[in-house]
Amino acid sequence: MDTLNHTISKPSLFSSFVAITKARLAISVVFSTLAGYLLGVSSWTNQNWISLLLLVIGGYCMVGASNVFNQIIEKDLDALMDRTKNRPLPSGTITKQNAFVLGIVLTVLGLAILYYVNAKTAMFGAISIFMYVSLYTPLKTITPLSVFVGAFPGAIPYMLGWVAATGHFGIEAGTLFIIQFFWQFPHFWAIGWFLYEDYKKAGFFMLPTGKRDKKTALQTILYTVWMIIASVIPAFGFTGKLFLTKFSAAIVLLLGLWMLFYAIKLYKEMDSKAARKLMIVSVSYISLLQIIFILDKFLR
Repeated sequence: MDTLNHTISKPSLFSSFVAITKARLAISVVFSTLAGYLLGVSSWTNQNWISLLLLVIGGYCMVGASNVFNQIIEKDLDALMDRTKNRPLPSGTITKQNAFVLGIVLTVLGLAILYYVNAKTAMFGAISIFMYVSLYTPLKTITPLSVFVGAFPGAIPYMLGWVAATGHFGIEAGTLFIIQFFWQFPHFWAIGWFLYEDYKKAGFFMLPTGKRDKKTALQTILYTVWMIIASVIPAFGFTGKLFLTKFSAAIVLLLGLWMLFYAIKLYKEMDSKAARKLMIVSVSYISLLQIIFILDKFLR
């Protein structure tokens, strides 16, 4: 009976893979990439289905690899925080050596698959994993600027889809990048706010002033405003083939004002409850924005 209980309670290989690659996060990132691809594709052929499938697999491999290497580097720090102490590495479910091998395999496989889509897609994928693992991750314990650095690899997936569809980086891909770039600041500062005490245990600096104060809340509002402006720019004809109708731009604007409302609420209330609500709204915002952009393109 003891042996049976041990077998039942032991995490499966699949659940360990899901945990160490942060499947929910990886899937949301892949969704951003697919959204960018659908916005960039001009005409649909059977080859597009193949590219789409490769983008899903290659994208997941790259995001998963980034998360694996991140957890290897932060293994001892993860053990200090309630939110992360049960992850595969600090809990001993997966060894560092096995995690490293998995990270290498996912990186090589992901780059090879993305290169098959086109060389620029693979290049941006490589830049993303390098910046996330080699710059953003170690900077988290050194400076609040880590969020600024991390916003670069975090903003790449949306524009990566466009590059995968067109093989070209221009104003269109740059606009998609800027939208997701500005979005990351209120999103991650909200997380840094309500997880402040847990992050403090590991010595992570995630808030711009290092404290849950009015200056941090004000910067959250300002970056939300910049995000809103960037999100509606495609409606004014300045962004090449990336275009948004006035009707869809109005919906995007309303969504942005919805998120801004909760950013202002954080400034007024200055508590973890408001920060958590802002984080949830920010996730809804970016997902709905991408869906609106896609529907606007195919239904106009």
